[in-house]
Amino acid sequence: MTKLFMFEKPAGMKDTLPELYQLKKQVKDAISGEIARWGYAPIETPTLEYYETVGTVSAIQDQQLFKLLDQEGNTLVLRPDMTAPIARIAASTLQSANRPLRLTYDAPLFRSQQREGGKPAEFEQIGVELIGDRSNSADGEVIALMMASLEKAGLSNYQIAIGHIGFVNSFLEEILGNETRADRFRRHLYEKNYVGFRKEAEQLPLSSIDKRRLTGLLKLKGDAAVLDHAHALVESAKAKQALVQIEQLMEVLGAYELIGKVSIDLNLVMHMSYYTGTVFEAYSEGLGFPLGSGGRYDELLSKFNHPESATGFGLRLDRLSEALGKTKESIISDVCIIFSNERRKEAMEKAQRLRKNDRTVVIQDLAGVADVDAYSSQFTEVIYLIGSNGNGRSSA
Repeated sequence: MTKLFMFEKPAGMKDTLPELYQLKKQVKDAISGEIARWGYAPIETPTLEYYETVGTVSAIQDQQLFKLLDQEGNTLVLRPDMTAPIARIAASTLQSANRPLRLTYDAPLFRSQQREGGKPAEFEQIGVELIGDRSNSADGEVIALMMASLEKAGLSNYQIAIGHIGFVNSFLEEILGNETRADRFRRHLYEKNYVGFRKEAEQLPLSSIDKRRLTGLLKLKGDAAVLDHAHALVESAKAKQALVQIEQLMEVLGAYELIGKVSIDLNLVMHMSYYTGTVFEAYSEGLGFPLGSGGRYDELLSKFNHPESATGFGLRLDRLSEALGKTKESIISDVCIIFSNERRKEAMEKAQRLRKNDRTVVIQDLAGVADVDAYSSQFTEVIYLIGSNGNGRSSA
């Protein structure tokens, strides 16, 4: 093990300096305000959870979990997502609360990354969970809310891709009849490795018809006409029922007048294995990864012995801030009072009066500043209280 540099951070961890912090806070406040207007109540969960509960059901790969031991020898994890902890609460503390539950969160998440991967190991996510409503209206609501949140944050050039993991699973089962094979093809879809998908399909001992059907899945992207092509491609009742659910969901989104920013992607596969139905991702121009994602997870709460339908979404604040393309602005404070020692009391009293008028005020001893002109340039107004003659000067 090499000796660490004094200023080195763990792989994937980042500092957030004041300018970026301010930008992220603006985005976060805009989204939080919009979510609150839709009736979602904020909730917090512990940063640490038990591995045997939240850790094992989070659907994050085991090697991506940050693990540690408590004094009793129990294995703990830094929370890798928020859906599993909220499912734990819904199945326990909030078990008797009226349904549907509408909950929102804003929290840092932790997932260990390979050092060469360049991905953050800690990132902030804001999102919602709608628990206890199995209707297509619930799916439509969370998608509409995610779109409203993006626009409230200032993003207009985005697109929502909608799929159905139940359709993908049923279709692959129908063609392949083997879960091991199906899992390999799901991996290709998740990685968007369509070349690998086609190559492996050609190597399978399938009829030419089934090979064409299998690779035909890759073409099921676009507008509502895709659903007609999908109906012609599949035979199983489960797959056809999934298509009906998407059709009904599109009607809901049509009522919201959101169809223009929505496309259908029937080979959409998520990294979380607990999704069971409708899934969706948000993309922005010029960004090679989704800003956020979500979907229906009707079986997760059963792992906490409380079967219940649920859906939700999460937005990555770091990616959203990048997609907005806003420059980090230097932080300019409001008022600075620079005082000499003999006028300290006067400076404090003036600062107190200004703060009562909602002004932001810094009071700074002249003796503590090496370059007064450089220091004062970061304020919109500077008040000098220097000397014992009672004369102060103000600069804006």
